[in-house]
Amino acid sequence: MHGSRPPSLANPGQRSISIRIARDLNDLMLVTAIRAAVYLAEQDCPIEEEFDGNDLVAAHFIGFVGSEPAGCLRVRFFGEFAKVERLAVRHQFRRSRVSFKLVQASVDYIKRKGFKKIYGQAQDRLVDFWAHFGAKPLGHNRKIVFSDFSYTEMILDIEPAADAITLDSDPYVIIRPEGDWDRPGILESSSGRAATSPLRTA
Repeated sequence: MHGSRPPSLANPGQRSISIRIARDLNDLMLVTAIRAAVYLAEQDCPIEEEFDGNDLVAAHFIGFVGSEPAGCLRVRFFGEFAKVERLAVRHQFRRSRVSFKLVQASVDYIKRKGFKKIYGQAQDRLVDFWAHFGAKPLGHNRKIVFSDFSYTEMILDIEPAADAITLDSDPYVIIRPEGDWDRPGILESSSGRAATSPLRTA
């Protein structure tokens, strides 16, 4: 019926929320769609500023409310810190807790990777949101303005997870799919085969 809300969007705050890491092109298309709806359509961000060339070198998280993709978040990694960025939640789901669950999933993931600092650039109006997770203004007092918004640099000091991935970790854990380190991966299954080194020199 025209004009009625689809059933999948009814009562978004009362349906289960799940978070997963993006693993394939379809997941990246969901991320693109969510960010286009939020940043391009709502905030009138130019497309070349939103899709900045960093999407293929980052980890992306997708939040679902029920089966509906509701939000996303991006994480990039530097020598001493991880950067959380591009948190976007579709307007229909902003009364849900999907934004909090996305951030918490990314923090847990960064801890598992052994980092001790998370850096972010929060729109000034969202500083209190990031403070909920323990983030504080960095204190450099550097003014950051891009894509027509003013930003505050934020820093979150964290302790690496007790089971953080290190050089001492099981080598099969290290080669498991990103973020799915507690489940045997396909390469472990292949380890049951003899090492025949099937390259041919002829």
